[in-house]
Amino acid sequence: MKKALLAATVVASALTASLVVAPAATASGWDLPWNNGHQSHSAIPFTEATVTAGADGSYTLTWNAKGTKRVEIKANGKVVAKGGAQGRAVVSGLPAADRQWFDFDPERGEGLRLADRLVKLEGTANFRDAGGYRTTTGQWVKMGEVYRSDALNKLTANDLAKLQRLRVKTVFDLRMQDERTKDADKVPAGATYVVADVFAGSGSFQSLPKTPDEAVKAMVDAEKAMVSGEGGKKAYTQVFEGIGNDRGRSVLFHCTAGKDRTGWANATLLTALGVPQETVMADYLASNDYRKAANDAILSHLPAPQAAVYKPMLDVRPEYLNSGYDEVKAEYGSFDRYLKDGLGIDSRELKQLKKDLLVG
Repeated sequence: MKKALLAATVVASALTASLVVAPAATASGWDLPWNNGHQSHSAIPFTEATVTAGADGSYTLTWNAKGTKRVEIKANGKVVAKGGAQGRAVVSGLPAADRQWFDFDPERGEGLRLADRLVKLEGTANFRDAGGYRTTTGQWVKMGEVYRSDALNKLTANDLAKLQRLRVKTVFDLRMQDERTKDADKVPAGATYVVADVFAGSGSFQSLPKTPDEAVKAMVDAEKAMVSGEGGKKAYTQVFEGIGNDRGRSVLFHCTAGKDRTGWANATLLTALGVPQETVMADYLASNDYRKAANDAILSHLPAPQAAVYKPMLDVRPEYLNSGYDEVKAEYGSFDRYLKDGLGIDSRELKQLKKDLLVG
């Protein structure tokens, strides 16, 4: 792991800019390589359902509910859209809210409560919900329970009040000591702040990459260290224990840019819950969209040769996340063994986690 990762994420956090529109990732129901292709029928008929906020205050709703003829969607207790088993609707004119929730109610089976994944704050660009995804068993990850974010040092009073209303009770800071000292977290009143330093004990990271290839290697090596490094194992164990123990929720974990250390935390959580690998990857890569304005601002101020070196460090790429999964296989043999031996999550705890965070 090189100082490249730290330098890039620190610079990125200094220039964050909120995006008004970002694409929603959807679940496809594909199997993970480690679940042997087993699927079961869920009480929730929706195979797809998304809420995407627009820049004009409207919301685009999409859904696909097999085996039902009619779907109604409510907001604030009132029907705002309806249609057949498959549909798309644009809803506008709703009153301002911290988060606009929509209840997708099928004619048959259980419904879903969903919101846009991005939580718009004045001081972050990549604060989003970990939930709203379908698993290979047809269940769905609850929204409003676990959040992921970039740095919190620029949160405004309005942001902090919003997070308090969203029940953010525990904040896990995945950053290194110098990051925490330079840009100390602001947390909502009443929330517990926990240091979970992913790269603790990794050294002072004194060298920067000199070429784009070196930068890519630094990112790949960092991802591997998140899996097999002692700091990573301890930090992610803390996060999972916090998610499991905090029944009052909501739980938030974050780093500087909310894409690498935070990205692996969320990928691990979604994978453990049974979300398809394709969907996990889409969620991971969405940081490129949420952070586009901030990243473009950084690169625009750099000479072309330096920008070419920095860009791989500002990106999230499939090869980065895949290197984490490769490290899991190399070190533990399977994802279940990683959960058990690396993070201390046995089958009983995993079952409880799914009970807490899945519906259907």
